[in-house]
Amino acid sequence: MLYLYPIVNVNLMSKRKSLLEQVNSPKDLKKLKPEELPELSNELRQFIIDVVSNNPGHFGASLGVVELTVALHYVFNTPYDRLIWDVGHQAYGHKILTGRRDVFHTNRKYGGISGFPKRSESEYDSFGTGHSSTSISAALGMAVAAKQNNENRQVIAVIGDGSMTGGMAFEGLNNGGMLNTNMLIILNDNNIAIDKNVGALKEYLVDITTSQTYNKVKKDIWDILGRVDRFIPRSRNIIQKLENALKSALIKQSNYFEALGFRYFGPVDGHDVVYLTQILNDLKNIPGPKILHCITVKGKGFEPAEKNQTLWHAPGVFDRNTGERIVSTPDKPMPPRYQDVFGHTLVELAEQNPKIVAVTPAMTSGCSLNFMMEKMPARTFDVGIAEQHAVTFSAGLAAEGMIPFCNVYSSFLQRAYDQVIHDVALQNLHVVLCLDRAGVVGDDGATHHGLYDIASLRAIPGLTICSPANEEELRNMMYTAQLEGMGPWVIRYPRGNGIMPEWRTPLKAMEVGKGIKLRDGLDLAVLSLGPLGNFAATAIDRLDLEGISVAHYNMRFVKPLDEELLEELVCRYKTIVTIEDGCLQGGFGSAVMEYFCDKAYTNRIVRLGFPDTFIEHGTPAELYMENGLDVDGIYTTLKGIVVSKMAGKTN
Repeated sequence: MLYLYPIVNVNLMSKRKSLLEQVNSPKDLKKLKPEELPELSNELRQFIIDVVSNNPGHFGASLGVVELTVALHYVFNTPYDRLIWDVGHQAYGHKILTGRRDVFHTNRKYGGISGFPKRSESEYDSFGTGHSSTSISAALGMAVAAKQNNENRQVIAVIGDGSMTGGMAFEGLNNGGMLNTNMLIILNDNNIAIDKNVGALKEYLVDITTSQTYNKVKKDIWDILGRVDRFIPRSRNIIQKLENALKSALIKQSNYFEALGFRYFGPVDGHDVVYLTQILNDLKNIPGPKILHCITVKGKGFEPAEKNQTLWHAPGVFDRNTGERIVSTPDKPMPPRYQDVFGHTLVELAEQNPKIVAVTPAMTSGCSLNFMMEKMPARTFDVGIAEQHAVTFSAGLAAEGMIPFCNVYSSFLQRAYDQVIHDVALQNLHVVLCLDRAGVVGDDGATHHGLYDIASLRAIPGLTICSPANEEELRNMMYTAQLEGMGPWVIRYPRGNGIMPEWRTPLKAMEVGKGIKLRDGLDLAVLSLGPLGNFAATAIDRLDLEGISVAHYNMRFVKPLDEELLEELVCRYKTIVTIEDGCLQGGFGSAVMEYFCDKAYTNRIVRLGFPDTFIEHGTPAELYMENGLDVDGIYTTLKGIVVSKMAGKTN
């Protein structure tokens, strides 16, 4: 990969050559003595703190797996042995130990390395991850492939207890235990994803980790059998059935993982790096599917992150010495985030309408449902990392007369596409799907951009799909969506700040499927959907100063389209430009083209949006500029169309 940043040696800890400076690959790591691993772990943790304090990224998750990362690369033969990090936002230590230490300061920056494992970036990134609960299925596929190819390859998946709530993780466990392949699952149990974990699985893991009698007896037996094993081969295997009985007696329930065919080991201290290397070496020699349950602390080694794990999941810039978060204060009041406008407006609506409930798959603070959770906890449901369940759970609520606002990040709704069709739209249920993070999201990159929701959802019959250009429209769309007689709605809105400091406008019903004219014009017409309409308005103002007259329409709805408005444009404008913050293929512009094609109209349609390629990470401003969707890009395109048209008339 070509980096736009110079390669530098980042060493902020001391002038002496540290252990970390000596490790450029796992091969170098293996040269260290076991007793040196705690010091290396400390240096790695401090390095992450130093860099992330200045270059924001995911923080607490990577600090929590430092020792585990060191132990895994010390014991296993990576990259031949496959190491998969679920979600991947905890893989910073992994990146640093696998040749990317000197470019780690470019993490999540435009042109720099990705904040998640990425196969095209390094041979050590065995599988690309950005969404949760995928690692077990991927590891199982790799383990089966190794078996088919007669390769003695170890396959290890590292998955958090939060990701275990995803249905796909259970599907992988269920299939993995049956196939009896040689794979190891590391359950990184820290009791938190972004917000506190919820659900029965969390309580089950708490029961295991707090059963001190069971853990002490098991450790004593296992240590004894390790010594006996030298003289009586497979003695540990023989005692396994006795151990299962011990679990049932002391924990008072059978082991969930072993019921699915996985041999369970643990829980163990995930911050004892030397002990981890010992147990991982033991597990290497035990065939079949296995689970090692590690207890870790998210944010380990940085006190503020340990105390407030949700805030320090991705804290932004901070002082690494004091823990003070550095937030710039603008000269004038900033508009609120769209997420906060959504959260406060939903509370306002719920106070008026007792049928409204809120649902989110583990994004309570991320989508600002924490406001409603605080005021109306009985009407706010965090269902864990389980998007499919969230949508169908909402459908069940709607079937009984409730009005669920189901808030899911746009890229995460991709995981529940069938549920939107089969459980919501087909039954015409009054579910309001609120798609946070629509459009580009910035530094999280290709796995998180919400670019495909319009294209995928507008093919589904019965949906109303809309996108606000500002906070007032978001509020009014939410108000309209909850009115009696509505069917399934989709409201998509971007990440980050809006444009209205005074956003608490009166709630008004909107006419469904109707756009509005923002300004008249003579030379061509612009149809915008969503927040990019504000860039278009600025570009059109600049053109007006140059004597170029451009009409501008805020369409607001992509489904149903305002066909009456489109009919008005047919005779007035030979060229019509569409602008959207989504993919061009199948998006809003395509919907307009389809309408004109079906009517056999010959107007020229120019579509502006994101091209048919995966968009990498960078700030939204950088990505808009790269794709010609910032003010300058829109201005240049519109001016070029008009100038070209005038030149054609002259010739």
